[in-house]
Amino acid sequence: MTDAPTVKRLAWISQLNAVRDHQDRAAFGDLFSYFAPRVKSFLMKSGSSPELAEECAQDVMATVWNKAHLFDGSKASVSTWIFTIARNRRIDMVRKLHRPEPEDLPWGPQDAPSAVDTLALQQETEILGQALAALPKKQRQLIERAYFGELTHAEIASETGLPLGTIKSRIRLALDRLRHAMN
Repeated sequence: MTDAPTVKRLAWISQLNAVRDHQDRAAFGDLFSYFAPRVKSFLMKSGSSPELAEECAQDVMATVWNKAHLFDGSKASVSTWIFTIARNRRIDMVRKLHRPEPEDLPWGPQDAPSAVDTLALQQETEILGQALAALPKKQRQLIERAYFGELTHAEIASETGLPLGTIKSRIRLALDRLRHAMN
């Protein structure tokens, strides 16, 4: 005889597989009804405001719908997978909220930079451009998305389909190469 937690775990796997294989709205509705309030509660207990928790829970469940094909029952239970998505999404949202604002632009005329400063900036810009061009294509593309496209690591992972850890590793390696080239 199978115990109740095992039956429930198998039922969630079945529901998630129905979402993955058939875009089954009823199965997703069951997942949503059960997990969305729990995810919201988890996020609020983690320090999120009710509004942020609601927004994040909605985003998490949209991710479940769109990324059901990435679930691997041999690695985690459905609840562990969903709550991991929630945890990571909360971290991304908090980072996004706490990005520093650009400094206020000064008003009125400013002194022109000296010729020495202009030349130094041009040289540094050229060195940086060469260093960026020398990066492996995969690393360069991620640096461009993160710093020029102003995307979070999670947004890049979502766009590219690459695991978040891969995104972070490639960006870290690229930044190390750039630092080395600039010194």
